[in-house]
Amino acid sequence: MSTAKHWSVDVYIGEDDGRTSAEARLQTGDATQLRGYGVARLNPADEDVPEIGDEVAVARALTDLGHRVLLAAAADIQATSDAPVSLHR
Repeated sequence: MSTAKHWSVDVYIGEDDGRTSAEARLQTGDATQLRGYGVARLNPADEDVPEIGDEVAVARALTDLGHRVLLAAAADIQATSDAPVSLHR
């Protein structure tokens, strides 16, 4: 019988003066907690469409979070194998 694990990501979005920031927080069910960050800035020449800023900032936060998960995995592999680790995107 296989065991299912549940990891969750909560995303928090804030806006301030043409700048949208996002934070993606990963909970793995154990002590591991990783966070990714992203920012989007409104070009003053563009129309202000808040949903677009949200999408860009969240995409960047999730990308950053994914990279941090890979770095954590590489550190865990190296700690258990004493071998150099190279994980690529």
